[in-house]
Amino acid sequence: MTKLSLTSSSPAETRALGERLGARCGPGDWIGLSGELGAGKTCLVQGLARGLEVDPQVAVTRPTFVILQTYPGRIPLHHLDLYRLSRPAELDAIGYHQLVEGDGTCVVEWAEQVDGAVPGRGLLIRLLLVDET
Repeated sequence: MTKLSLTSSSPAETRALGERLGARCGPGDWIGLSGELGAGKTCLVQGLARGLEVDPQVAVTRPTFVILQTYPGRIPLHHLDLYRLSRPAELDAIGYHQLVEGDGTCVVEWAEQVDGAVPGRGLLIRLLLVDET
């Protein structure tokens, strides 16, 4: 697994990085996002959605309470937030492994929260909050 440590100077820069990355994503790609609250994980996903040609009118938001949002685009973008999960059985209940092996790109916030959520391949991006601006 490739690990990338990233510091961004603005939400716009984070979205632009996500857009460039999303333009290169394909079916079966997995991206894990880690970083404290407010570090820019959702901004990065918003950019990924643009790069995957999700309709710009669609609001891409953090799926904290629903766990999973799927956005149609060039290929499906499956955006998961595992913050509220703690057991591998919960991954099975939401069909996690089928999504990871499916026809879309999976971007997973807080993947390190649950044993078995990191598939051993893909890209793990850690976003660091430098300051409030």
